[in-house]
Amino acid sequence: MLRQRVITAVVLLALLLPALFAASPLPFALFTLVLISAAGWEWARLNGAAGAVPALATGALVAALCGVSLMHPPAVGGAGGLWLLGTVAWLVGGALVLRRGPAGWPKWPPLLRWALGLALLWLAWAAMAQARNVGINFLLSVMCVVWAADISAYFCGRAFGRRKLAPTISPGKSWEGVYGGVAGVLLLALGWLWMEAQFSLDSPSLFLLLRQRLGWGGLLLAALLLTALSVMGDLFESLVKRAAGVKDSSALLPGHGGVLDRVDALLPVLPAALALISL
Repeated sequence: MLRQRVITAVVLLALLLPALFAASPLPFALFTLVLISAAGWEWARLNGAAGAVPALATGALVAALCGVSLMHPPAVGGAGGLWLLGTVAWLVGGALVLRRGPAGWPKWPPLLRWALGLALLWLAWAAMAQARNVGINFLLSVMCVVWAADISAYFCGRAFGRRKLAPTISPGKSWEGVYGGVAGVLLLALGWLWMEAQFSLDSPSLFLLLRQRLGWGGLLLAALLLTALSVMGDLFESLVKRAAGVKDSSALLPGHGGVLDRVDALLPVLPAALALISL
């Protein structure tokens, strides 16, 4: 299993890094479009798509929606209402879905669940593409929020976890892990701001923009919000998988599961980051 994980990670990095650091944002947009289309295929299968054709059609539709956005991208600042609407939808809708638990998910109308997946995947991809347009430093700072929250939550949860966060959805998660995730994001922000004071980078980071526009208090509140959304995205995908009775969203990434398993926490964080810098 470890060997598979390492090989898959090396292959993905070999494809991702040249696309990310290309002079044009287009290679990265196309590479991530392929990945998010695969996530659309996984979403359809997790939500009861009968046979291969509906799942493949869902992936193709996600690709088409993203392709339209690629040709007519929403402006980073001008689409602030779109990012804000997506963030509010995640906060309200996500809380409602998590409250009902895995048993409640299949009771939602199948068409609604299918359309919801399309909307969430498209919104996250559009936000990711626009974040790359802002700059590589900005995009990486947003993505590292999720990674820092996840890693810090894991170790703090293992060391101090006592109170379960959502035992029916993800028994391993604890409130202490969430607090550790917030601390990890705050430490990341401070370290990133120090780095930007020492080096000239291609673009301002999420943390620098938040501090400039919202002050230190706003940066703290933003860290709390982004960490909460990261946890919500992770729990949401876990709930969908538990309702479907599967461990991984697919086996597309040997040793890692599926694409949704790797991007679940990014789905709400990407549009929320753009919403925050548009304030």
